[in-house]
Amino acid sequence: MAFALTPEREKEVDELLSRYPTKRAALIPILWVCQRQIGWVSPEVIQWVADRLELTTAQVKGVVTFYTMFHQEPVGENVIWVCRTLSCDLRGAKAIQEHLEGKLGCHAGGTSEDGKFTLLKAECLAACGQAPMVQINDDYHENLTLEEVDAILDRYASEEAAQ
Repeated sequence: MAFALTPEREKEVDELLSRYPTKRAALIPILWVCQRQIGWVSPEVIQWVADRLELTTAQVKGVVTFYTMFHQEPVGENVIWVCRTLSCDLRGAKAIQEHLEGKLGCHAGGTSEDGKFTLLKAECLAACGQAPMVQINDDYHENLTLEEVDAILDRYASEEAAQ
């Protein structure tokens, strides 16, 4: 099935293209627009972006596979990144990851059965002074305890957080 952006997102892409001196320079922001629409960067998205920017699919896929911010397979409604760099690990990140795995019923790299959460490990989320921390979607949650993780997870699991 061919990929197509909504009219609103098409306008967003047109506006992005007007900001850059070359089409290729808009590659990452346009991939973001596409990922926001369907939740991941599918092979159809790669083809659409390549065609739109006059690039090869290999050039687009090279960017998608280089950056961990682009999901190469479907993910849950909320994506949880657990920082596992040394400072976070020393302050309890492994316990947080294991706790989340138990609560969500999946290991890092998996998605909860209800499709609400995908759990991933991050090498570093750049909040070493506030360790341990997780990123959920675009939100950082720092200096966490297991109790705080539970409260945060409950908020995201509720309908209003998903909206």
